[in-house]
Amino acid sequence: MWQLLRQPYPCEDVVRRRWVKAFWIGLFVGLFLLIFQPFGLNNWQTPYKAAKVLGFGLITFLITAFLYLVTPVLLPRHFSSENWTVGREILWITILITLIGLTNYFYLQWLIGNSIHGPDLAGTLIVTFLIGIFPAAASVVVNYIVRLKKYSESAREIPVRDHPETTVTATVEQRALMALTAENEKDSLILPPADLLYVESSDNYSTVVYLKEAQPAKVLLRSSLSRLESQLNQDTDPTTGQNTIVRCHRSYIVNLERVEKVTGNAQGYKLHLQNGTFQIPVARKYNDTLVARLKSLA
Repeated sequence: MWQLLRQPYPCEDVVRRRWVKAFWIGLFVGLFLLIFQPFGLNNWQTPYKAAKVLGFGLITFLITAFLYLVTPVLLPRHFSSENWTVGREILWITILITLIGLTNYFYLQWLIGNSIHGPDLAGTLIVTFLIGIFPAAASVVVNYIVRLKKYSESAREIPVRDHPETTVTATVEQRALMALTAENEKDSLILPPADLLYVESSDNYSTVVYLKEAQPAKVLLRSSLSRLESQLNQDTDPTTGQNTIVRCHRSYIVNLERVEKVTGNAQGYKLHLQNGTFQIPVARKYNDTLVARLKSLA
């Protein structure tokens, strides 16, 4: 059980999907309360009762959307894909459900006033928790299993070059040196395209990881990842005419010629470089194009 809770789990990093998730959570809460009417709502007689009850769903949507959109911005490292696990997802949902229950309790008290005997705060939180935590935890586990199976099986079918280092070395002299220049136009790194492993975004900086005398080395350049990407797009493989240094994640650019293996987990694909020393994540939006490019290189 504890091993399952420590497994990597996708951390939603697309704003549109966060809004959609908040909408469905709010809709579920609103419809559940309207249909089953717990907490004494069934005894409550008031004009526009349906609209007032659906207000619980609206409040749930607003609270959920706020937390989904603001918290990852305030705590980016805590909500990073590298640190997110099944256990953290379940804990996050538990906190979310508790806050929703607390907010809706005060909304209920404001609605009913003294017209009916309302539940106490502890009772509301307990019922809200029991309503939400079990289906939420079950959905997390099921989603983890489905995604793990999907990406693990799919990754085994993605071909890569048997000996990427040999193939890359053979084409080095056919391609000109490339230069990565920082925003100040003074700091730069000049290297053969084949020596680049990957580039990682670090706030306003980018870390370039490359081979120096056959050993991994790093250099920090003050530049956005998009700016370096435009410089890297000028390099192409002479044999295919395609750019082999591509964006695979909002925080990573990778040299596909250096990919030795592709694996998958619940978060998606992982590209392995340098005998597994580096594992680069692939964002969902890049899956199709990156897989097609890897197949063309194999």
